Amino acid sequence: MSVVRLCTYNIHGAIGTDGRFDPARIASVIQETGSDIVALQEVEHHAVDGEDLPDYLARVGGYQLHLGPTQIRYRRPYGNALLSRLPLRSLHRLDISIPGREPRGALDIKFDTDSGGLRIINTHLGLLPGERRQQVQHLLTHLEASEPAPLTLLTGDINEWFLWGRPIRWLNKHFRAVKAVNTFPSAWPFLALDRIWIKPRQQLLSVQAHRSVLSRRASDHLPVCARFTLP
Repeated sequence: MSVVRLCTYNIHGAIGTDGRFDPARIASVIQETGSDIVALQEVEHHAVDGEDLPDYLARVGGYQLHLGPTQIRYRRPYGNALLSRLPLRSLHRLDISIPGREPRGALDIKFDTDSGGLRIINTHLGLLPGERRQQVQHLLTHLEASEPAPLTLLTGDINEWFLWGRPIRWLNKHFRAVKAVNTFPSAWPFLALDRIWIKPRQQLLSVQAHRSVLSRRASDHLPVCARFTLP
């Protein structure tokens, strides 16, 4: 596999813009993207035909599932997850929560590939500017203190409304800027909340929002998809 397709997708608990809980619709959107790796946020463990929602999405799409819950909501785990067709090397869950705010986390996952290691960090940052600044500093400190991978991507719902806010500037400095695409709200997107960064930057081939009839209804966010080559 020389070209990999990754999407980041805030699925809003599989509740669409019409207020309906419809996991099959989320699964269909993921299938539309043709992704090898899908970084998910707002994954809630609703029951779907006797399965948890993330187990259902993994089975229907033919993926391996890697979970990163950040809290218990309504007696169910809630948080991040990652679906992949690549062999797992390691998984580390980061707690980037700020006291007094909603718990937040990141999944730091490394995969084995024919050309070397691939590292994906999937996260969902907080709603307040000061919160996001601390969380991005935490993630960057973690990255700089750990052994670098041949290819690293940081992705997720960054919740940063300002294209030139400090969290975006810091991430652009570490990774180099990647085109921001509007994803929220999905029906008429004008905010680039969902982002993908990659290092080395030259491995990136394309990045775009996945717009379809289904994706505009399945969640309040559109998926963002990137194509990249392995070094």
